[in-house]
Amino acid sequence: MTSNTLVAGIGNIFLSDDGFGPEVLRCFAPRVSDPAVRATDYGIRGMHLAYDLLDGYDALVLVDALPSQGAPGTLHVFEVDHQHVSAASGLDAHAMDPAAVFASLNALGGAPPYTVVVGCEVACVEDGIGLSDAVSAAVPGAVRAVQHVVAGLAARTAAREG
Repeated sequence: MTSNTLVAGIGNIFLSDDGFGPEVLRCFAPRVSDPAVRATDYGIRGMHLAYDLLDGYDALVLVDALPSQGAPGTLHVFEVDHQHVSAASGLDAHAMDPAAVFASLNALGGAPPYTVVVGCEVACVEDGIGLSDAVSAAVPGAVRAVQHVVAGLAARTAAREG
């Protein structure tokens, strides 16, 4: 059994630091050589992500900007507890909030895979193209974090298949 992992960059490049996910994917995607890993910049296309998750991925790595609750540019890596993710149920063709994506996936008859978030606290999410200095400086570390998570997922699969 081969594990399939989807690495998804999400965010709006027209809202300054909200473009963190797409920028990390721009740097990460060319480095992917494992055919079991798909790296895609979803931008603000939440329904597209929900439909792609119906393809049966074993793991999802979401790369996203996080609400500023600390120092801008701070990276966080954490597992998603799908039992406690809250969002209105049903299809939402316009939302890119991860909870709304998972609700749409559930409404389509799917279930979210094991999910890890690599996120960065923002400095600014106002109209504008380009990341703030603090968030831009965090991109190389985020690329390394995504590589580390993907490698860990592959090792976990190899141990199961062992």
